[in-house]
Amino acid sequence: MLDKEKKEIIRAGIKLDRYGLIALSGGNVSWRLPDDKILVTPSGMIYEDMVEDDVLVMDIDGNIIEGQRKASVDTEALLYIFKSMPEVNAVIHTHQPYATALGLVQDEIVCNLTTLANATRGTVTVAPYSSAASLDMGVKAVENLNGKLAVVLKHHGVIAVGDSLKQALYACIYLEEACKTIIAAKSCDNEMALMKDEQIQAAVDVFKHYGQGK
Repeated sequence: MLDKEKKEIIRAGIKLDRYGLIALSGGNVSWRLPDDKILVTPSGMIYEDMVEDDVLVMDIDGNIIEGQRKASVDTEALLYIFKSMPEVNAVIHTHQPYATALGLVQDEIVCNLTTLANATRGTVTVAPYSSAASLDMGVKAVENLNGKLAVVLKHHGVIAVGDSLKQALYACIYLEEACKTIIAAKSCDNEMALMKDEQIQAAVDVFKHYGQGK
């Protein structure tokens, strides 16, 4: 069952590795389907080694409908996000190094790049520390998303959300690219240029019509 959707989950995980957002079996990908079934990647498995049967199907309360593998250790936090945010259909958790690095030295990733506005809807907050594999990780994410599509988990990584796997993927990938640019800019001995609020909003609005859809 759901082989097509499971393949999409695995492809998303492989893209996280391709873009340097995880290493080995780090992070996880989860996806809410229209019938409220939740697909979750298994714990401790490398994405490129996964097959469809490795992806778990569960209900919103975490009851396993399909699959024999142990679910991601972050499943409790992921389900909390889905329950708390009915508009969210995909959650991606990464250990991306550049965004995580900035999260160690500042409390937000200020939006000063159009791509960051495009993909995350603006400035990204750094959430206070929460233990990995805990419900608190989901609670802190929900509390600090602030209407954006990504949040940095201090000392840990990133959670990105979206109405689709594609939107969540864009959020974490473009956040990382923006953080690379910001770190490069910080290495120069000049004041960093900032975007105005109206410029950020214009970039957010433009991305609503990006791509080949209607």
